[in-house]
Amino acid sequence: MKMGYSSSVALLALLMSIVVLCNGGKTSTYVRNLIEKPVDMPLDSDAFAIPPGYNAPQQVHITQGDLVGQAMIISWVTVDEPGSNEVIYWSDSSLQNFTAEGQVFTYTYYNYTSGFIHHTTITNLEFNTKYYYEVGIGNTTRQFWFITPPEVGLDVPYTFGIIGDLGQTFDSNTTLTHYQNSNGTTLLYVGDLSYADDYPNHDNVRWDTWGRFTERSAAYQPWIWTAGNHEIDFDPQIGETQPFKPFSNRYHTPYEASQSTEPYYYSIKRGSAHIIVLASYSAYGTSTLQYKWLTSELPKVNRTETSWLIVLMHAPWYNSYYNHYMEGEPMRVVFESLFVKYKVDVVFAGHVHAYERSERVSNDKYNITNGICTPVKDISAPVYITNGDGGNLEGLATNMTQPQPSYSAYREASFGHGTLDIKNRTHAYYSWNRNQDGYAVEADKLWLFNRYWNPLDDSTTPIP
Repeated sequence: MKMGYSSSVALLALLMSIVVLCNGGKTSTYVRNLIEKPVDMPLDSDAFAIPPGYNAPQQVHITQGDLVGQAMIISWVTVDEPGSNEVIYWSDSSLQNFTAEGQVFTYTYYNYTSGFIHHTTITNLEFNTKYYYEVGIGNTTRQFWFITPPEVGLDVPYTFGIIGDLGQTFDSNTTLTHYQNSNGTTLLYVGDLSYADDYPNHDNVRWDTWGRFTERSAAYQPWIWTAGNHEIDFDPQIGETQPFKPFSNRYHTPYEASQSTEPYYYSIKRGSAHIIVLASYSAYGTSTLQYKWLTSELPKVNRTETSWLIVLMHAPWYNSYYNHYMEGEPMRVVFESLFVKYKVDVVFAGHVHAYERSERVSNDKYNITNGICTPVKDISAPVYITNGDGGNLEGLATNMTQPQPSYSAYREASFGHGTLDIKNRTHAYYSWNRNQDGYAVEADKLWLFNRYWNPLDDSTTPIP
């Protein structure tokens, strides 16, 4: 029987709205773009527009600059000359201007030479206050603003956004626009930024375009950085043997404030959350600096001060897609028992270009000889969420293991972003928002119960 175009479209829409029940939780059949692979926006796109004026600051972005949220690292790039390293800033409620001076960096990568990369930390900020800041002093000045978090506290409400693997495609643009229309006040970025390494010789011009693209959000609220595999940029064939060279020059982190020895793993406190950032691509065995740092950091987490314990990483530990399947297993074996012991509430990862949320499970009884390799329900364990669906040019991961594992509560191969709305010490509302036909659609949602203050079962599917 032949169907007309309108009937076919209607049937396709119906099929795409179905959610399939499997051995585990839910697998959505929705795929926003069934045919076309994401394409990077052209270099002359408005999203990459260079600000006018001589030596005008560009690629402006901020991140938290201390442990508790009373400092901010202000970063920008100038291209004509180094210019001033100064930041002038003032609060919304004060007429007094303050000045801070930072440092300027440059680097070369193959046949590319960077602009002048500025990093200036402003300190002694008041909590819960709007600040304005200016960069480009002496040439073309640009002004931005941000709001500091409330003072760290047990029941402080705060809303985080979560994005990973964004890239700079037209789909990436949609994801970022949707996030800007959310209530997120700080973005937890779970790795893989520009995807410049997908171009010949890791074309670092695409680091510049990504910085200009994300400025519209990253200059106004802190993005908390996690390093992914696309930040490694290690390519001996073209003479580049320093890992993370573009990333580490462009994006600084406050790692020293938490006594970390490397900028790729560190912690911050913000509102009622203690956030730990781990490095999937730095050594993490039991004799490594990262392991020693984490085992000293976790006992410092004071759940009577910061009620929520959140971990960021790039490579997920629980992943039922064929893409990057089991890649996170070595790190899980080393660290998972610590997550259970210290009652981590939620873990956000990227890497897999799709969305997935787990139930509270652990597999820390497994070793290579006992054969106990099936994750089991564990209400002391975190929920694991993969947000690697920002929209980059490599496209979606669509091949899933079948049947859906029991630990997997929801999975969907489409682009989007997440938000975590902490209400108080006991409850937080998490949602994942799909990019659908120009709108952000809440496709997955869950009330998370705090593992320390409200350790009730918040699972959404039965697990044997």
